[in-house]
Amino acid sequence: MTATGRRLRAALTAAAALLGLFGLQALYAQGQPLLAAALLGAGALVLWAYTAGRSAALRFLLPGLLAAGVFVVLPLVFTVGMGFTNYSARNLLPLDEARALLLAEHRQAEGSERAFHLHDTAAGLWLELEREGAAPVPLDDAATPRVLPLQPLPSPLPWPAAPPNADRADAPDAPNLRLHVRHLARLRTLTLRLPQGPAYRLATLREFAVQTPLFTADADGSLREATTGRVFRPDASTGFFTSASGDRLQPGFRVSVGWQHYTRLFTDARLSAPFAAVFGWTVLFAAGSVALTAALGLVLAALLNWQSLEGRSVYRLVLFLPYAVPAFISILVFKGLFNQNLGEINLVLHGLFGVKPAWFSDPTYARLMLLLVNLWLGFPYMTVLCSGLIQSIPADLYEASAEAGAGPWVNFSQITLPLILKPLTPLLIASFAFNFNNFVLISLLTGGRPDQLDAALPAGTTDLLVTYTWRIAFQDSGQQFGLAAAVSTLIFVLVAGITLVQMRLTRQQAQEGRR
Repeated sequence: MTATGRRLRAALTAAAALLGLFGLQALYAQGQPLLAAALLGAGALVLWAYTAGRSAALRFLLPGLLAAGVFVVLPLVFTVGMGFTNYSARNLLPLDEARALLLAEHRQAEGSERAFHLHDTAAGLWLELEREGAAPVPLDDAATPRVLPLQPLPSPLPWPAAPPNADRADAPDAPNLRLHVRHLARLRTLTLRLPQGPAYRLATLREFAVQTPLFTADADGSLREATTGRVFRPDASTGFFTSASGDRLQPGFRVSVGWQHYTRLFTDARLSAPFAAVFGWTVLFAAGSVALTAALGLVLAALLNWQSLEGRSVYRLVLFLPYAVPAFISILVFKGLFNQNLGEINLVLHGLFGVKPAWFSDPTYARLMLLLVNLWLGFPYMTVLCSGLIQSIPADLYEASAEAGAGPWVNFSQITLPLILKPLTPLLIASFAFNFNNFVLISLLTGGRPDQLDAALPAGTTDLLVTYTWRIAFQDSGQQFGLAAAVSTLIFVLVAGITLVQMRLTRQQAQEGRR
């Protein structure tokens, strides 16, 4: 590289570093010190990797490492950390923001509403409050809280002198709502105070009204109710401002609860019993799905590799079609087919046997339906895998077996099954891990229902751990993000354990193959 090229490279590197530092400073000023520190470390690593002479290999690995850090490590750390807090729909904000929000609550005095007009004139923006005999007041561009004193009429106006309600183009009788919306941020920060009179705050897009605060702040950080004088103190154990009588104010605030969520999952009977039932069904569903799809796929693969079978290519195409159709389409089609009153499956069963199973309201039938639908979705994949493994078996083994007079069952049980079972095992473990978190099937087909009875949190008899977590976090359980994060952490530990077992088995098989 020439001297000019080196200088240009150094200049570009310095400019990128300065731009990054400017962005980190802005991020730190927004109250995100941890994120700023993480980005600072990542930026320093990037600069070193692409400027140092001894980092050639790292230059190729760094994009993948950074992507893994952003999309895997950071969400994992955030989820684990959230599991130790009371973060929920009722405890969204930090303590200071929750206190500020409660202090901003006001009570509107009945009958105090006053319409207002905004006048955009050559002298600037002016606000005129009706029915109070006050002169218009100027508005600046600042959107910060402030009090504007209202002066009584008469007062010189910034436009040609005329009564406030005269027929003027710049002071119409009806409020200019477009102008009000355009300056809504400024209007919300205003307090209009009459001399020796009440204070007005924005009530609607058309009106100001007398509003008094519901709470006042004490020196110790507690809140005092303006009407009753009751004191609400921040309770670090619950995350709410609580009175002496136990009343709580909404919203609450985030606090650390330690291992409380994990303790509740294993000790509180109202949580542990539904959690254990969901966990048991999750394991049963994953294991049953793997066993059924693998068995059917293996049998079909063995048949499709039977040399005497005519039209094998047509059969392969037909059996692969369920895998080619998007899963969500097949699931929705089966949802209609299993409809208790109008579904074709129940029409056939009723015509043949006189029964109409309640596929969506009976827990046993609902679980059976899930296994059947998942069998339809999964057997083509297993058929392809097993077919490829069978084709890798040397043909002379089957020839020797035929000369010994062995039949198809002996060939299958003594040759095919033992030789493909070992290479198939890691794939079965991977399939188990996938079905352990099969969110799409449960969500689209049953939604986890029918629900369990006497559960502290809604839990379905067909819920898997992943859909159970979804319901805790985003549906009908009060959006308890902290508890959902704790369950997610447990799921991660379980799936990570399954992955480690799979990796160990794969390594052992590779070692045996080298021997």
